[in-house]
Amino acid sequence: MLSTLFHIPTRLTLGDWSLPLFGWGLGLAVWAVVSAVLVARSLRHRSWRDTAAALVLPLVITGGLVGFILPLLDDGQGIPVRGYGVMLLAAATAGTWLSIWRGRALGFDADTIVGLAFEVFLWGLVGARLFYVLEYREQFFPPGRSLVAALPDVLNLAAGGLVVFGSLPTAALAAWRYAARRGLPILALADCIAPGMLVGLALGRLGCLLNGCCYGGPCDLPWALQFPAQSPPWLDQAARGLLPAGAAWSLPIHPAQLYAALDAALLAGVAMAFTPLARRPGEVFALVLTLHPISRLLLEAIRIDEPPVFGTGLSISQVVSIVLLALALALWWWLSRQPVGPVHSSLATPP
Repeated sequence: MLSTLFHIPTRLTLGDWSLPLFGWGLGLAVWAVVSAVLVARSLRHRSWRDTAAALVLPLVITGGLVGFILPLLDDGQGIPVRGYGVMLLAAATAGTWLSIWRGRALGFDADTIVGLAFEVFLWGLVGARLFYVLEYREQFFPPGRSLVAALPDVLNLAAGGLVVFGSLPTAALAAWRYAARRGLPILALADCIAPGMLVGLALGRLGCLLNGCCYGGPCDLPWALQFPAQSPPWLDQAARGLLPAGAAWSLPIHPAQLYAALDAALLAGVAMAFTPLARRPGEVFALVLTLHPISRLLLEAIRIDEPPVFGTGLSISQVVSIVLLALALALWWWLSRQPVGPVHSSLATPP
């Protein structure tokens, strides 16, 4: 476990001269210059309308992050760089790279995939965080705490607290809107990015390991892990009365995060191997939508960080997995009624 890697200073100090890096400072100035360069570069190949559609949203969001969000995360020592957040960025980078590589073979240019990845990643984060905040609302909104006071904790994604299944509705909606704006075949696009999403999930689970969340139950296997005092597993076991007073480490537990990372990586390989065998656009995505909920149902039996819900004895993630399996079956049924044809022929390079 390595929750905080280091701190980023919030001011640049040279002798008696000091300049803020975030908020109304140097970072925002750099953002303005980079934005101008990107817009100018895009206008060399695209119209104003296409440039605005591709760049306005990501640039505005990035500017808001630098100018308003990052200053809220200052903990007095600077802005903490969390292991969870770093792995989240690594997940986005690796997933996007794989999707670009696949997209070249399937007919999508790199700009298309990067634009899609940004929107899917952003809105996926929004959905995943919202789901987490709603599920653990008592943690963020104890009695007497206002929304304004809770806002820094709500926005502190780098400290952990995302529910993968919460990202699905918002990410899917973002992908659909992106495809509709660009005139892209949504099912072919979903096939293109599905393995990359699983690779991102695998790296994201390593971030969970660094953060100590999404942990498993006690076990005595040779690969069991122990977490330090004040980590989520330690706090859980202390609350259950399983630890002696002053214990420096938790009891050995299943490395559920590593199980989930390995599972996602293997599923990514299966999805890539299945790609040349798919007979219709959408089948690669349908396969992922089928296999991931099944594995998640099994992995959740090892995790103990989520309580049963709705009187079912199942965690919220297991309930969502069942719903996703039903949707996957419906998708397979719909795909089976579509004409069989070469999948690659449906993937046209966007105008």
